[in-house]
Amino acid sequence: MPQFLSAVSLLVRDYDEAIAWYTKVLAFDLVEDNPLGSGKRWVVIAPPGSRETRLLLAQPKNDTERASIGHQAGGRVFLFLHTDDFARDHAAMLARGVKFHESPRHEPYGTVAVFEDLSGNKWDLLQHRASSTGIESR
Repeated sequence: MPQFLSAVSLLVRDYDEAIAWYTKVLAFDLVEDNPLGSGKRWVVIAPPGSRETRLLLAQPKNDTERASIGHQAGGRVFLFLHTDDFARDHAAMLARGVKFHESPRHEPYGTVAVFEDLSGNKWDLLQHRASSTGIESR
């Protein structure tokens, strides 16, 4: 089996708040929500139909981790949400209250716009041009 990233850990203030936002606002699927004891949970979410990389939601365990919520990439775009229909997903996200930092722009590699999650982490909503990256829209 080839190697692949199965999950990226994302610090959140509260499990239930994050689950609600990601499932209702971004329309992600709740893949797992298992208690681990002492208030910890194994919470995994993913875009609909995602078979590979998922997000593991993690509540901080100390002040250093708490201070990193919303700043996990130091102010840069942290996560990249690929779509096969930018216009459809952009319109749906706007309708559900997602805060975009810019209007959609057309770059040589595709169409993109930066948005933020409930904690302030920056994301790209991105539809690649198949010829520019070798990534084909699914």
